[in-house]
Amino acid sequence: MKFEAMMLRGLFLACVTVCGLVLGAMLSTTPGNMRLTAGSRIAAALESAPSNCALPPDGVVCPRADG
Repeated sequence: MKFEAMMLRGLFLACVTVCGLVLGAMLSTTPGNMRLTAGSRIAAALESAPSNCALPPDGVVCPRADG
């Protein structure tokens, strides 16, 4: 009985350790696509470009400009 209790405690400790490491990894890392777009020239161009289509006051439909 003592051996089984020791094995269960070890398994519990291993599970808590793995869960803690996974949680820490999720909280401390940023996705790769966020790192790539943050410093790119395309992101800077999109941020500085004026909007071609301003939404109407209701915000539902963007009218299409023909021409």
